[in-house]
Amino acid sequence: MELESNMRKTYVTKVPDKTGVFLSASRIIAANGGNIVRANYNKAVDTHTFFVEVAADEEAHRKIAAELSENGFLTSGYDDSKIMMIVLKLPNQTGGCLPALEVLARHHINISYVSSQENGTPYQYLKMGILVDNPQEIKGLLEELSAICDVRILDYEVTDRLLDGTVFYVTFTNEMRDILNLSPKDANCVLIRANKLMQVLDDQDKSSLQTFDYIRRFAQFVVDHRGEKFDARVSSQMLAENLRLTVIEPPCGSNTYVLENGEDMLFLDGGYGCYREEMLTLLRKQFPRLDERKKEAIITHVDMDHTGLLSLYNRVYMSRDSYENFVLENQGEKGYREQNPKHTPYFGLSEIITGYTPPTLDNMAIIEDQFILPGSIASGISPLADTEYFTYIGSLSFGSWKLDCYEGPGGHVKGEIVVICEELRLVFSGDIYVNVKGITPEQREFNRLAPFLLTGVDEDPALSKKSREALVEQYHGYLFCPGHGPIQIVK
Repeated sequence: MELESNMRKTYVTKVPDKTGVFLSASRIIAANGGNIVRANYNKAVDTHTFFVEVAADEEAHRKIAAELSENGFLTSGYDDSKIMMIVLKLPNQTGGCLPALEVLARHHINISYVSSQENGTPYQYLKMGILVDNPQEIKGLLEELSAICDVRILDYEVTDRLLDGTVFYVTFTNEMRDILNLSPKDANCVLIRANKLMQVLDDQDKSSLQTFDYIRRFAQFVVDHRGEKFDARVSSQMLAENLRLTVIEPPCGSNTYVLENGEDMLFLDGGYGCYREEMLTLLRKQFPRLDERKKEAIITHVDMDHTGLLSLYNRVYMSRDSYENFVLENQGEKGYREQNPKHTPYFGLSEIITGYTPPTLDNMAIIEDQFILPGSIASGISPLADTEYFTYIGSLSFGSWKLDCYEGPGGHVKGEIVVICEELRLVFSGDIYVNVKGITPEQREFNRLAPFLLTGVDEDPALSKKSREALVEQYHGYLFCPGHGPIQIVK
């Protein structure tokens, strides 16, 4: 007989306070084919009440109940209640446990076990067993407790879908709290956004368990590559006399490109904000007098894994659509990614995991006609502007080189641009084109996470594919600097 397939019942027994009672009851249960999977008794709480959860088939439960009753152990038969063991992390101060106890009282929770003891820390841990009679009531209890303190669920058999979901994402939130050292406010935001993501996945008939595992892995990956473990791949080459290109490929987040012309520096994109200090350490080592030098930048699009260094740059150029995205975010409105209901919960979680805050608008500039170089129109516009997928929006100069900027159709995200230097046969493609060949093992591990969590990284995959093909067709033989992955000459 496989006990895993049997029913579990909790026997609430009334027993005399004398030696051997548990042994006698256990013999009755074993003799009838039952397996005790959980037992709870605390003499200090109730001398006579003993909770025993038993796995057995229906006929065995009938016999166990009858024999326990005949021997005076059972006063009300058995019930379908389950015991959930939880631990509340409460402040070690006068009245520190009162808010949690008041929540328990409001929900009329039957407590089978309570234990708490001072441990020399600013916190006390209140361990208790609660009887799950009404899943809806316990769901509300856990959500209310989680809003005021850390709740750990120690032991619970998944049985009721309503309560299972609550237990699952409360446990998930606590794991994320540990991984990211979250404040109570941010932990509660994770709880809310995780719940929304669960609803999205339920509607799509997708596995919540697998997706939440990917989110945990995402968070753990970000944390594991901070500080000295931030192992970015750095390479550089001369593109022309007095023009050097440096490529920084972090373990996760976008590539950061740096063009140097004498003391002037032009950056393209800037990775995740959570790695700002690591990037600054790397850049200061790579580029002497970094803080004193003129630093301008172009960002290819608004995704948070490209915008982590925006405050470092003296001026940041972007498309008008990208600028409008940041305006929305600074006003507390949803940016382009979060306007997509399917992506909203994931991006909300990503903001917390990567420490994203909307960049200020002070150093931002829109690429449009006022930035076109004198005479650039006469020199001709790149044939890319003749395609149906890209719109020429202006040109910038860096030293004596002209950089043409084109806005894509929004297949990846609205406001996306590519930057092209015809003279150098050079393309900065952002995420319209990425190079998965030759990426590091760390990048490969991370790159498996986001597409699954987002069910794809493009807003319109078909449109993204067409614009990518148009870009490659027009510029085969050029050196592509992709949003992710090593640079390559595209054939």
